[in-house]
Amino acid sequence: MTKADLIGKMAAGAKVSKAAAGKALDAYIGGVKAALKKEERVTLVGFGTFSVSKRKARKGRNPRTGKEIKIPARKVPKFTAGKAFKDAIK
Repeated sequence: MTKADLIGKMAAGAKVSKAAAGKALDAYIGGVKAALKKEERVTLVGFGTFSVSKRKARKGRNPRTGKEIKIPARKVPKFTAGKAFKDAIK
């Protein structure tokens, strides 16, 4: 499913225009990004939780040359599905 497909389904489900559904989706995505940037959790009961996970620095290998490289520590987004969401796709 593409973003355009999702906007179409949102518009049909909420009985609003695709433009309004697109703005709503963009606002939602922006809100989640802003919260994660502040390292806050975003919990949608019945759907899941978005959070920030921290990865430690580690060593890796360049697959082309086989040379060892250092991979720096970084923060990555994480999504944990809620129970109702997991049950819905069984």
